[in-house]
Amino acid sequence: MNRAVDRARLASGLETSRVLTGLWQVADQERAGATLETERAARALEPVVDAGFTTFDVADHYGSAELIAGALRKRRPEVRVFTKWVPEPGVSSRGDVEAAVRLSLDRIGTDRLDVLQFHAWSYPDPGWLDCLFHLLEIRSEGRIGHLGVTNFDAVHLDLALRSGIPLVSNQVCYSLVDRRPAGAMTEVCRTHGVGLLAYGSLSGGLLSDRWLGAAEPPIDESLTWSQMKYRRFIDQAGGWDRFQAVLRAARRVADRCGVSIANVAVRYVLEQPAVAGVIVGARPGERSHLEDNLRLFDFTLDEQSRAELAGAQATLDPIPGDCGDEYRRPPYLTASGDLHHHVTHFPAPYAVRDTERGVELDPEAGFPEAVRTGNEIRISGVTPTHRGRLIGGNDVRAQTHFALDRVEGALQSLDAETTDVTKVTARSREEDWPVVKAVLLKRLASVGPDSRVLDHYPGGLRAVTRHRVEVDVEART
Repeated sequence: MNRAVDRARLASGLETSRVLTGLWQVADQERAGATLETERAARALEPVVDAGFTTFDVADHYGSAELIAGALRKRRPEVRVFTKWVPEPGVSSRGDVEAAVRLSLDRIGTDRLDVLQFHAWSYPDPGWLDCLFHLLEIRSEGRIGHLGVTNFDAVHLDLALRSGIPLVSNQVCYSLVDRRPAGAMTEVCRTHGVGLLAYGSLSGGLLSDRWLGAAEPPIDESLTWSQMKYRRFIDQAGGWDRFQAVLRAARRVADRCGVSIANVAVRYVLEQPAVAGVIVGARPGERSHLEDNLRLFDFTLDEQSRAELAGAQATLDPIPGDCGDEYRRPPYLTASGDLHHHVTHFPAPYAVRDTERGVELDPEAGFPEAVRTGNEIRISGVTPTHRGRLIGGNDVRAQTHFALDRVEGALQSLDAETTDVTKVTARSREEDWPVVKAVLLKRLASVGPDSRVLDHYPGGLRAVTRHRVEVDVEART
């Protein structure tokens, strides 16, 4: 007999079933333009709730998913709805944030969102921080229970937490094919007590018995959007033949455990450190894989099984970058292979103006100097501050990353990139310098080590200012 569905605590008063039901496929079902009938779709999901899967993951852009989840919650009050807000890149005013929250409240039919998860498109544009601070204010008013994020990388999850944003979760891709969260992300989550909510653990259904031994499918409209997306992940990991080796290893493990390949794939992720839950998609009115999902709590992976899976994974190439990078830089591992289905444009992070010296950032950007004269660029006095706030708390690594985010945003606004940087001068306390230097080397790889200068204030930088690092750069295009 199947035992009860496991649950995880994300925060005081907030639990999640360890398998969350994801409704992103509602958008795929509505791809042709026909909207699902809300009440009928909600009724179709009631057996999922009956089985103990009481947490549902939706978003503002998953078609009518918020409406369906709201109708289900009205019928079944034990249901918890985790939604998302994914704004267009650029500035979002407090009014814009208010409107987004109100829309989700109205769709779900509640006066308090259980969890609102925020997605940031571009870290060099500090607008993502403005959004989080606005959401924090709305949370303090009682309209949001808890804040989470989605597709944040380890650096910026840590940065947000150290800046005083109380995040309970980060939703990221995690699977037998994609192990990016296993490193720095897991360390950040364990340090701060954040739970990972994993999606893509079945690679759009490709990690299943159906695809064992199957011919490689083309990336076209014969696949679901999820399948098109994760076919690109498989290509990045080394291709279909190597993926088949992972399926074969999962099948051997599944045979010993008396379960499916999909069960093994999800159980693998559930057993990873910092993972609070795995999001498994459902198509209301079509299929929910309910019985198969219940088997996830009837077995665990033993040492032999973990070793067998690790051996197959070792043949794969790592997915490039950190969590969420598939939405921020090439290769864009999305259904379309680019971002045209997601965003319309990326505005410059900072406004510019023409002056006698050349093109300068608007003074409201808060840079002592950021000017382009011909093909030469000078940016000075960059600190880890934004709108009067110290970002990164008292952590020098987080502060340095945010200072370099500001540098990158200034360069983009002046039609340049970090690869154009020719010289960096960084000021810090001497005891902080190894950390500062390590971040500089990671973020500004185009600059040789000899161009970096340690220039600390007498008595240490903290003797005259709250921040622990200050950066100047020169660039040439």
